[in-house]
Amino acid sequence: MGNIIGTGFNVSSADGEIESMHEDLRALAEIGVDTVELGITGVDIMAGGRIIPERMQRLLSSTSQFDFRYTVHGLVSSNFMDPVTQRYQLDAAKALVELCDRVGARVLVQHGGNLRADQIDERAGADAREREALTELAEFARPYGVHIALENIFTTEPGQYRQTPAQVAETVKAVNHPNVVALIDFSHAYIESTYRGLDFFAEIAAMAPVTGHLHVHDSFGRPQGFFRGYHVQENTALGIGDLHMPLGWGDIDWERIFSELTFLPDTVLMMEIGRRYRAEQPASLERARALAGLQPMMQAAQ
Repeated sequence: MGNIIGTGFNVSSADGEIESMHEDLRALAEIGVDTVELGITGVDIMAGGRIIPERMQRLLSSTSQFDFRYTVHGLVSSNFMDPVTQRYQLDAAKALVELCDRVGARVLVQHGGNLRADQIDERAGADAREREALTELAEFARPYGVHIALENIFTTEPGQYRQTPAQVAETVKAVNHPNVVALIDFSHAYIESTYRGLDFFAEIAAMAPVTGHLHVHDSFGRPQGFFRGYHVQENTALGIGDLHMPLGWGDIDWERIFSELTFLPDTVLMMEIGRRYRAEQPASLERARALAGLQPMMQAAQ
């Protein structure tokens, strides 16, 4: 479990405005969190691959009020395999690298790519397109000291082309750039392993040696399929899908993971457990710190 330097939660905007994100930051500060991931693309701060200066100033006014270590989550829809939008995706990602530098973040999360079932002609070059785009972005990020963290995702529709966690690790190895690392999302890996009949632990173990960022939240590894709950809580009740639950609500073996796997130096353990579970966040924070071998900041200072 060595090399983890901090743990905390992601924050997001409830309405596209910076003010609602600020309230999330304030709540996490009161809990005693030291590290925060900004879900920045849920905020109206970028247009056509360009940062809007006035909005950037408002964001900096907010983030500078807290003594957090920041990381930044890029576009949730990011997809460097898509030949139609790849140029726009790269423009947006480069703007986010500059945003990272402004807020003092040294990690930018980039989702692994995918192709629809009907994109047969584009499939042969999909991996190469993603690797070339990652290399271009990493070269852009190098002088800023920002690392691009490539996250494993799970299949979201029938016939979709999507890399397994182990294949994401191979992509990072093939790019072979000091500013590109893998990001293990354990729940995503669990769901994809169930869907494909893979060994979950073997898949994440294949990623660990090149992993420099972690997304932690609990689930039962059950693919969403065609079930759609009327309330989001109904998915939780059935244990179906990417649930982003507090640690201990699902059945992921966190003790085994953090006792057997080692990650790259300066890795952050980021919990994607949002404001819906505010009452459970303190307990998840305590458990995450124990798993990572970290002491709360107040104890460490004594």
